[in-house]
Amino acid sequence: MSLKDAMPVEKGRLSWFSPNWVLLLLSTIALGAFFGLETASVAPNRIVSGTGYLVFSALGWQGALLGMVLILALIGFSCIAECQEYRDAYKAMLVIVMALLALMPFALMVATSRLVDSDLPQARLGIGAGFWVTLFVLLLALVELRTRLALARIWSWSLLLPIGLLWWLCLSLWLEPLALMREYHSRSEQFSEAFRQHLELVGTAVGVSLMLGMGLALLMRRYPRSQKAAFAILNFLQTIPSLALFGLLLAPLAWLAANLPLAASLGISGIGWAPALVALVAYSLLPMVRNTFIALEEVSPAVIDAAYGMGMDTRQVFLQVRLPLALPVMLEGVRITTVQAIGLTTVAALIGAGGFGTFVFQGLGQAAMDMVLLGALPILLMASVADALLGAVSDFLRPGGAK
Repeated sequence: MSLKDAMPVEKGRLSWFSPNWVLLLLSTIALGAFFGLETASVAPNRIVSGTGYLVFSALGWQGALLGMVLILALIGFSCIAECQEYRDAYKAMLVIVMALLALMPFALMVATSRLVDSDLPQARLGIGAGFWVTLFVLLLALVELRTRLALARIWSWSLLLPIGLLWWLCLSLWLEPLALMREYHSRSEQFSEAFRQHLELVGTAVGVSLMLGMGLALLMRRYPRSQKAAFAILNFLQTIPSLALFGLLLAPLAWLAANLPLAASLGISGIGWAPALVALVAYSLLPMVRNTFIALEEVSPAVIDAAYGMGMDTRQVFLQVRLPLALPVMLEGVRITTVQAIGLTTVAALIGAGGFGTFVFQGLGQAAMDMVLLGALPILLMASVADALLGAVSDFLRPGGAK
């Protein structure tokens, strides 16, 4: 008799415990943050520091109990997620995570009604660390669930669309005392201008780097000896800190503006959009060139030979065979470049290029974290949307990918 057969009771007692350790850890962190960190804070005005409140004070025992039950359900399902007898555990966890994300703006509404005194018109509700940590952990859990359920990227992100609309509706109509919304309302015109500047810089940088990257990749394929030197230069550009690169560009661009009337008429100067655009393109070239070069090189030689065998010339083979097959990997380079450019454009605000970085650095200078969030959250949202859309297009174009 084997040792396994000799211990039926122990086997039966432990057979249900087959956890997904990632989700178990994330759920435990969410429970600790939900109860152990401040859910919200209230300040009488913008200058005075707020007073923090834990979940029972902010949401009452009903809200705290509901959140506890849902998070404990996540912990329970994560303990049996890998067990074959509970194959729908991941689906149940997905429903719970989506429910928690949908309930969070209503939790802010409850906290507002309980904590903000209507007799103090300048009072504002700040979002506490417990709320942010719980939200971040739930989003990480959503990524893990998407992987486990093998959901196509476009479908998994589309699940967040109705929740995003619900958040927008709550923030626009019923959360006016929220400190973040008060910062937005007092700077709505600046916010729109910053969004335009940020979008223009990112779009121009990605477009220019796409054209330059494509050209460099084609030249490197035509002249193989140049590959080593080209990649060495592009790797070197990546090692230069962004602030240092902006500083290095100040003098030559200022000289161009002073000595070339055409450059001055175009608005080129040592500060502003010009050094920001040059720096963004320099940082964007490596992922763009590398993905384009590898994508073109990795097309199967058998497919190319078959195309030539069908009577295609070199131009037709490139446009009709090599380029379409390489396009999904090339789009991955565009995705990486776009997400990177969205983040780096934040730093460009330090040299007068505008964008959402203006709010970030103004908020840091004034020790106003809500203003920092007013700049940081749109950047995070832009990067997430760009990553989701470009990733979905890449999956769609990939042979055998999501349709």
